[in-house]
Amino acid sequence: MSASVLTADLFESVPDVCPSHEAMAEGAVLLRGFVRPVEADLLADLRDIVEQAPFRHMVTPGGHQMSVAMTNCGGLGWVTDRSGYRYEANDPKAAKPWPAMPRSFRGLAEQAADHAGFGGFSPDACLINRYRPGARMSLHQDKDEEDFAAPIVSVSLGLPAIFLFGGLKRSDRPRRFRLQHGDIAVGAGRRGSGFTASRRSRTASTRCWAGSASI
Repeated sequence: MSASVLTADLFESVPDVCPSHEAMAEGAVLLRGFVRPVEADLLADLRDIVEQAPFRHMVTPGGHQMSVAMTNCGGLGWVTDRSGYRYEANDPKAAKPWPAMPRSFRGLAEQAADHAGFGGFSPDACLINRYRPGARMSLHQDKDEEDFAAPIVSVSLGLPAIFLFGGLKRSDRPRRFRLQHGDIAVGAGRRGSGFTASRRSRTASTRCWAGSASI
């Protein structure tokens, strides 16, 4: 797989979106189109990360291979295998530290968090998911973090997605949000750690890494 296939103009078919706020729940907000002004730098840095730490399909503790391909950057990276879910400083596949978090990633996360009301946030880890059509993330809670007061900043690039944002119990009925290229979801605290899920659209035609996908 060649990361050089990823170019800034692969999103030309995606219409411009004006930044706006959309409340998802208490402690969670959706920033529409927030990425678009800095996407060129973001995509260039993304290429570099994937060249150093290629996407891979991790295995859950139950032995199931995930349909979503993943990699990481920053001081810590999220991993899963038969021994459990956790954050690790080293890429287990390469036996060396994950790539450093680019300035473009860090700056965007800080600006989005501040825009959403979480001033002073500084990210130390970045999980990067690649969804091809049909790939999905089932309902789950992000509970591996040490500080639940710190926000989770989730950036959407490429194909549109259906994002489900649920309550604190799996049985709570989730709300559906359609994510477009350039949107950022920010959430923290009691409501921000609710059950979430993501599923990619099969109908879009944007190219990413020699096929239709999104990040």
